[in-house]
Amino acid sequence: MNGLLFAEEVFRIQGAVFEVNRTVGGGFLEAVYQECLGLEFGAQSIPFKAKPPLRLAYKGRWLEQTYAPDFVCFESVIVELKAAREIAPEHRAQVLNYLRATA
Repeated sequence: MNGLLFAEEVFRIQGAVFEVNRTVGGGFLEAVYQECLGLEFGAQSIPFKAKPPLRLAYKGRWLEQTYAPDFVCFESVIVELKAAREIAPEHRAQVLNYLRATA
């Protein structure tokens, strides 16, 4: 075992991401990549929800504010797209907040 949770699912998601990158190339806005990736997930029969709201709670009470990751695939894997040269600390914080919201 390689220690990666949902390894098979992640492998399939990565394949779809690589296919979009090969087909579209670089330089587009995140919204373009998100639309293409949604189409590719469908073509590869990868179950997904685009921009599903993640509810947040404070001391046991639901907040009106929600988070919306780009995709949740296989009802378990959060996929957040970034059209950037490198991942910045705020990008990492964003994904960690998504994970906290699902805990």
